[in-house]
Amino acid sequence: MKLDDVLAGYVSGVRGRDALALAVLLARQAHARLTVATVRPPAHSTPGPARAEESAWRAYLREQAEATLAQARELVAELGGGDAEYVTHTHRGSGRGLVELARRRGAGVVVIGSAPGGSALSAGLGGGRGRISVGSTADQLLHSSSVPVLLAPRGYGERPPAAFDRLTVAYRRGPGCDAAVKDAAGTAAALGVPLRLVTLVISSGRRARIEEEMLVRLRDRAAADLEAAARAQRSPGRPAGRPVEVEVLEGRNVAQALGTTSWLPGEMIICASSDTGPLRRVFLGDTSIKIVRASTCPVMILTRQP
Repeated sequence: MKLDDVLAGYVSGVRGRDALALAVLLARQAHARLTVATVRPPAHSTPGPARAEESAWRAYLREQAEATLAQARELVAELGGGDAEYVTHTHRGSGRGLVELARRRGAGVVVIGSAPGGSALSAGLGGGRGRISVGSTADQLLHSSSVPVLLAPRGYGERPPAAFDRLTVAYRRGPGCDAAVKDAAGTAAALGVPLRLVTLVISSGRRARIEEEMLVRLRDRAAADLEAAARAQRSPGRPAGRPVEVEVLEGRNVAQALGTTSWLPGEMIICASSDTGPLRRVFLGDTSIKIVRASTCPVMILTRQP
């Protein structure tokens, strides 16, 4: 995974600030270039007398885009960001427009904020930070992007951390997630932070004997998988780095399981794409979407690797 060029999708309002705060933090800590983009709708070509109205509409869209990017410049400066490039891209869909722009510019990651609506605050996970709501822009990115997608929770821009503290990989056994661990280890090294691997074990809450025995087996298997993945990062062929933490999280659902561990102010969660999705594209699976919606810290979804 490349972190040399960070592309932030910006819209006016709180979610735009959240995206910029996260993108500025990532670009600064990874020593990467920052590009801030706004996607505007196209003005269709209209023949005849309506052409004057079309010209006025084009001018309006251009003025709106310029005002949006001017606002973004002020926010980047306020957030302590360095030099950045500001671009406007035309597309019918904001998410698909960012996918197209990321491909054209060779971006390493796309950063966006949470969609409006939904529950504003979490329920006991991470000190009152907002949750992530997946809207149409995120949905388009999370099912077609050719680069990783990083989502900021609502309110992230109000009190952003000074730096990333740790990367946590939501691990499940399989070649796709093993590739994700390798990518996450490289990202953790680039950011200078420790790496943690967690596996979620979901129980129904009923403690029948047969279920208890099954849960014990699941915990043991999850712990063994985590240790094997961690050992791969500590192997003699790899450069020496920080120890890899491993943890099994259990709950009646994903949100409860995530609530059984501590989350640092500068935490980021990394999820692999679904194994059923297209190669080298982001494709969100059922567990990953539940993690996104339950998380109170930024979540990055990686592309699926062969």
